[in-house]
Amino acid sequence: MTEREVRRRPGGRSARVRQAVLDATVEVLLARGLADFRIAAVAALAGVHETSIYRRWGSREGLLGDALLRSADHELQVPDTGRLRDDLVTYAVRLATYLATPVGRALDQVLVLGDDRPAMVEARARFWAERAAGSTAMVTRAVARGELPDTVDPRLAVEMLVGPVHFRLLLTRDPVDAALATRLVDALLHGIVPP
Repeated sequence: MTEREVRRRPGGRSARVRQAVLDATVEVLLARGLADFRIAAVAALAGVHETSIYRRWGSREGLLGDALLRSADHELQVPDTGRLRDDLVTYAVRLATYLATPVGRALDQVLVLGDDRPAMVEARARFWAERAAGSTAMVTRAVARGELPDTVDPRLAVEMLVGPVHFRLLLTRDPVDAALATRLVDALLHGIVPP
């Protein structure tokens, strides 16, 4: 098989190199933190040249965004139970569990503590857009099933759920368990004022 055939094969060398770089990115971030994160360390750990990383990801922010989005996509599967309330509770619990891990905490650090240079702004916007595209499916499906009116803004609904989860874990350091996730979902779906 020629090198060109290997390059074109899905799951070939290019996919393995990408995987190695993204794994190394998370490992370096966890070991060194955001302030001391260096592409040179990622390149050395992954066994590639720095120029290869810059050529593919453009910047450290682009690399961090891609690595953390892949991690979040893997760990935060969007549930489809057939019932909105169950989907939202499951999703909130999964999110809280993920954000309590070292990788989840690193994700919050990158998203919150990252600066406002164009590359970071772009990486952050891409991350949230891709996460929202998946998580809003819970609300969109509920509208299609008739559980919610079609006037509901799916992204706002999801933000109203995940906002308190991020707030508790990132700012107050309070745990989020299934009971709290259920209370948050019920407040979202029914409001906090009794009928």
